[in-house]
Amino acid sequence: MFTFSLTLIRHGETQYNRDKLLQGQGVDTVLSETGMQQGGAVGRYLTDITFNHVFVSNLQRAVQTAEIILRRNTHCSGTEMILDPLLRERGFGIAEGRPKEDLKNMANAAGHSCRDYTPPGGETLDQVKQRFQKFLKVLFEVMLDEHGWSAPDASAGATAANGTAAAASDAVPGRSADDGLQGVPVHALVVSHGTYIRVAVKHLVEDLNSSLPHGVKMSHLFAPCPNTGISRFILTLSQSDSGPVISAARCVFTNRKDHLENLTAAE
Repeated sequence: MFTFSLTLIRHGETQYNRDKLLQGQGVDTVLSETGMQQGGAVGRYLTDITFNHVFVSNLQRAVQTAEIILRRNTHCSGTEMILDPLLRERGFGIAEGRPKEDLKNMANAAGHSCRDYTPPGGETLDQVKQRFQKFLKVLFEVMLDEHGWSAPDASAGATAANGTAAAASDAVPGRSADDGLQGVPVHALVVSHGTYIRVAVKHLVEDLNSSLPHGVKMSHLFAPCPNTGISRFILTLSQSDSGPVISAARCVFTNRKDHLENLTAAE
């Protein structure tokens, strides 16, 4: 078995986010000044976490966010980022660059809810999930190529993946940036996008049966991720005839934004 942590972070704010315009894949915008500050805040929050691997969407807003995080990190300033188009935001087709309200109107006209609607030329949510599944295979290959199946303290990590999540629950005070990482030997960071992360979380929870933090509300678990919001899972891999598979998964938290609470004062 091989156990590692997976920390997912959404990129910082862009002007398109502020103006409630859809970006998707075709609109490749940079961070706003607020987005840069958010990146600095999440970087400071995670400054003492040693990320062994960093995977990033190759869209500018994600790359910039990851660069800021790594510059702020005590241990990862020289860590190489792997840019992967599999981590790109959902494609919104003809709706990209247009107000989110337009997408709602298009969905209503087609008789669909906005969340389930796919605009012409866009990706379905199932296609986004398939991209995430492909990314997981890439992630497993990179991790195992470097660390092998016998990473240090792997047995302790497996216990962490199977244990209860009460200590890291959003209902428990005194939350820390290293929640869930105790006894886990290897840590991966992913910087991606809002819809993509929500699809990833749903896949890990609903399809792969992640255990959940005590008392967590499903409305929070699957809520839209805020800019630089953090989600974390502990995953254990086992060998199978078809290659490595997730044999145990634990959701530590989703959509955490503690680092943003004092952003104005900090900046």
